[in-house]
Amino acid sequence: MPGFGVTVDADGEPLPARESASAEAPDPAADPRAILGPSTAIVDQTVTPVADGVTPALPVTVHSCDGETVVVEDASRILAVDLYGTLAEIVFSLGLGDHVVGRDASTGFPQAAGLPLVTPGGHDLNAEAVLGLDPTVVLTDASVGPPEVQQQLRDAGIPVIFFDDARDLDRIPGQIRAVAGALGVPEAGEQLVERTSGEIAGALALAPAGADPLRIAFLYTRGGMVQLLAGPGSGADAMIRAIGAVDVGTDIGLDRPFTQITSEALIEAAPDVIIMMTKGLESIGGVDGMLRLPGVAQTPAGEKLRVVDMADSVLLSFGPRTGRTIEALAHAVYQP
Repeated sequence: MPGFGVTVDADGEPLPARESASAEAPDPAADPRAILGPSTAIVDQTVTPVADGVTPALPVTVHSCDGETVVVEDASRILAVDLYGTLAEIVFSLGLGDHVVGRDASTGFPQAAGLPLVTPGGHDLNAEAVLGLDPTVVLTDASVGPPEVQQQLRDAGIPVIFFDDARDLDRIPGQIRAVAGALGVPEAGEQLVERTSGEIAGALALAPAGADPLRIAFLYTRGGMVQLLAGPGSGADAMIRAIGAVDVGTDIGLDRPFTQITSEALIEAAPDVIIMMTKGLESIGGVDGMLRLPGVAQTPAGEKLRVVDMADSVLLSFGPRTGRTIEALAHAVYQP
């Protein structure tokens, strides 16, 4: 069956141009550099299934992204786990949410809130917790682990499928098709690709056209121990480009997705706006704590307190709600 383990859209074409039916573009006459103070990008976190009463056509044979061939015979008890909650979001959006038996820490949308947590440490799977849920199939990627746990699940006879964990807009249709195909619901997958692609195309149209785009930095923090500046391949770079801005980490030549923050790098980057995850901002004491990070107070963003925060579970999910995420981010940056 086509569509398994792919990393790009099946035809390799960019998302279709489509006008948004509801969103309004930021006012081109407004100067976003004149905005002062923090703002929050608020996204409706409800996941809406593309279809009801979806019935998987099984068995299917899947070529997992870790090189293994996996046969899925039963999708009645699904566990979908990754660092950003993307896989569970896709499963629920396909109309299979009532088959899901557990969740990771990033799966924060309301429909999944009551499910048992299997990543108590954030990134690490708890084998006992997973086995206790008796899943018939596990969907995962390399962003969670450790790998020994996923192998332990396979040794217990559970089909474990790895998916691509790259974070960019072009891979979203392929990821949806891969998940839908692995669960035996390819038709629902195509419906979800069409809906998601249309919403993303409408959101991309919100990006202002101009010769002097904003410079934006994404800072990932967890208290005083984790203080990172995002760069190429982080996923934040794609979201920043999507709203018509320059990702400063990429622009100053960082060569890794995340690099330890230094005063020199951030001052050189000179961001006009800083984007952070809401819990990350809270973990350092809010805006006051952000100003104590190396170099922040000496940047245009620091001087104007221009930080935009967004819920951890949506900012880098790159799933069916990405169009909504881009739209909310654009308005928080340009018209708070």
